Amino acid sequence: MGALHARLRNRIPTQMRRTLPLYLICVTLFIFVLYADVLGFGKAKPIVIKHIGSSGTRASTSRYHRPAEFPHKIWQTWKIDPYNFAQRDFETARTWTIKNPSWRYEVLTDNNDMLYVEEQYGPNGLNRPDIVDFYRILNTTIIKADLLRYMIMYVEGGVYADIDVEALKPATRFIPARYRAEDIDMVIGVEIDQPEFRDHPILGQKSMSFCQWTFMCKPRLPVMMRLIEGIMAWINDVAAAQNVPISDIELDFDEVINGTGPSAFTAAVLAEMNSLAPGEKITWDRFHAMDESKLVSRVLVLTVEAFAAGQGHSDSGNHDARGALVKHHYHASNWPSKHPRFSHPAYGEVERCNWNAECVRKWDENVETYKSLSAEEQQKKIAERKAEIDRQIEDARRMQEKAKQLEQLGLSLRKAEEERAKQEHNAIIDTLLRNYSPKGTNPQCKAQQQKHALRFKTLAESEGVLLLSPKALLEYNEDWSLKCKESLRAAK
Repeated sequence: MGALHARLRNRIPTQMRRTLPLYLICVTLFIFVLYADVLGFGKAKPIVIKHIGSSGTRASTSRYHRPAEFPHKIWQTWKIDPYNFAQRDFETARTWTIKNPSWRYEVLTDNNDMLYVEEQYGPNGLNRPDIVDFYRILNTTIIKADLLRYMIMYVEGGVYADIDVEALKPATRFIPARYRAEDIDMVIGVEIDQPEFRDHPILGQKSMSFCQWTFMCKPRLPVMMRLIEGIMAWINDVAAAQNVPISDIELDFDEVINGTGPSAFTAAVLAEMNSLAPGEKITWDRFHAMDESKLVSRVLVLTVEAFAAGQGHSDSGNHDARGALVKHHYHASNWPSKHPRFSHPAYGEVERCNWNAECVRKWDENVETYKSLSAEEQQKKIAERKAEIDRQIEDARRMQEKAKQLEQLGLSLRKAEEERAKQEHNAIIDTLLRNYSPKGTNPQCKAQQQKHALRFKTLAESEGVLLLSPKALLEYNEDWSLKCKESLRAAK
């Protein structure tokens, strides 16, 4: 046996014999890595949904290909399709096609959103089954609405607008003439600019934010995937903390705002800005009290009046301003009813102050004083607030009833005025039929003139409009009578 080993060793070159152990080690490591997932080594257990699929969809800027232009697409999401929109929603939504007639327009609904997600993020799309499964399981409507807009904009790009946002200017106005589209990846606007409240326990996280009810971006932006994956991780953490499936989680107002809404959107955008600008720290201070738009890390930030005019805070101006691009009507913003804000039992919501410094200061003082009151005094304060709410409800009911009465009165007055004008019109025609005949009118012309007058009356009654003013009617009759006589004379 020893002799055989010696003969084999002599046949193998010395250099190969020296490197053979290294080859064996490399092969062993390769097999270990190849079967690591199967054997379960180093595999982290997911909370609910495991992130798998194409690594090319991860939030990374290094592999992002920047298109030169923004897609000419407008995206909206709503419960139902445009053919079944309520009149209010229809009138608001159609402004986008009116202002942008050459742009593509599409609405995803509660009936077709899942199909879209499966097509774009399934095996034939981005191959992200974790995202597809997460979206399918999620039941929280407002979270799905926020998540879907980010998913659409990652795949498609273009303009996103909430269904209750009216277009005041064409989307081409989103980028001022001094900028080039190829230098910009995203166009956003300031929503809330009240940094003086940054340390407030309730208002702080909402005091500085970009608007996400309208924005424009190019497709495949890493910041959109950063938002998508961040929301998934956050929801999984919430579900774990509440010890329920993600389909059964419960969230309050501030959790929604901070988890998927404007605060989350703002945090993701700032993080992306900083990732593209190493060596400098980009904070909200860069965007406070802006007088004009700024381009920062390929993100064009517009002033507050662009997308969020008329709020009554943040120096947002009004919708008549030249820089106002959209108008948010808020009629689709009823989600806080399912995710209520913090409401103090005696002093209500601090958000009702609408960022008024004196109002917020007084609310804070009242809440702090309330803590030192006896239980009996606290109940008295609560009863006073309830009585005030009841008065406000009653006042609102009376105002609504008064508005209804005024509307009915206006309809009655309008109908009375229309009836009076109609009677005056018919009186003139009746006068023509009975008495009016130009001097020397031929009997044949007079008979035809009466037929014309009767025709005017019939048309006026059937159409409900005044076809001619009384003066014009008389002039027409005079002119027609003269022409009739001339035609009879020519016939002779």
